[in-house]
Amino acid sequence: MTFEVTILGSNSAIPANGRNPTSQVLNFNERLFLIDCGEGTQMQFNRYKIRFHKINRIFISHLHGDHFFGLIGLITSYNLNHRTAPLHIYGPEGLDEVINVQLRYCSRQIDFEIVFHIFEPQNGAIVFEDMTMKVTSLSMIHRIPCSGFIFTEKFAEQNIRKEKIKQYKIPFEAIGDIKKGADLQLEDGTIIPNAELTLPPPKARSYAFCTDTLYNEEMLPHLQGVNLLYHESTFDKTRAERALETFHSTAEQAAEIARKAQVYKLIIGHFSSRYHEYDLENLLKEAQAVFPSTQLALEGYTFPIERV
Repeated sequence: MTFEVTILGSNSAIPANGRNPTSQVLNFNERLFLIDCGEGTQMQFNRYKIRFHKINRIFISHLHGDHFFGLIGLITSYNLNHRTAPLHIYGPEGLDEVINVQLRYCSRQIDFEIVFHIFEPQNGAIVFEDMTMKVTSLSMIHRIPCSGFIFTEKFAEQNIRKEKIKQYKIPFEAIGDIKKGADLQLEDGTIIPNAELTLPPPKARSYAFCTDTLYNEEMLPHLQGVNLLYHESTFDKTRAERALETFHSTAEQAAEIARKAQVYKLIIGHFSSRYHEYDLENLLKEAQAVFPSTQLALEGYTFPIERV
């Protein structure tokens, strides 16, 4: 089952040095989720051949422009392309008002339904859930309300052992109940316990998106064992005071969160415009000194959320 994230924007504040503001696309079994929508996101869709018409759910972390100024353009483009499917947008208080005001004053009639899901950032709060995916919120420490997100796959049923189907001649109509935990009763009355018939589902994979925030250990219980963590790393450690002033993190601090949460892999991004491409290697080395399994959130790169 596909579970991967593609980086569309990795810069902070403004487009600079060939980089775009924050935006990512999460592919979960060919269902696409958009995480933040900075300026230029539509151009990145085209550049990296993202089938953006398949996006039905958009998650906005906070109302700083580098994280959502591309949203109104995307909505109007959907309309011009005759979208009919509802678009679900998850974000902080005020997001619906901002978008609706823009639509009203540009006299734009939208011919598909926009469903806003407004929530307050809160560690562990469920933002979205269905049979296969759960998305929970993380509370960032930033200048305005700001949410991170954890995307976790769900397994509703256990796996039945194929050899047991043959051994006990299990009828097809009984397999569904066994997957849900039922025992098997044979014709002679013998009870075969469910534990003998099934295998536990694989460990669920998860992706955590931690955007604009100060160093924040309150997130650690929720990040424990995450397969892939994206954590903002706006500055290097020599500018730790500037990070504190602007409510951002350094590469070293992001790596420290990854180390303490015992995540499998870390991606660092949201780079300050002061850093050119050749400077990013220094940010990477700084993070890897604390957490070796770190990579840069380079635009166009797709990172698999691997099962461990």
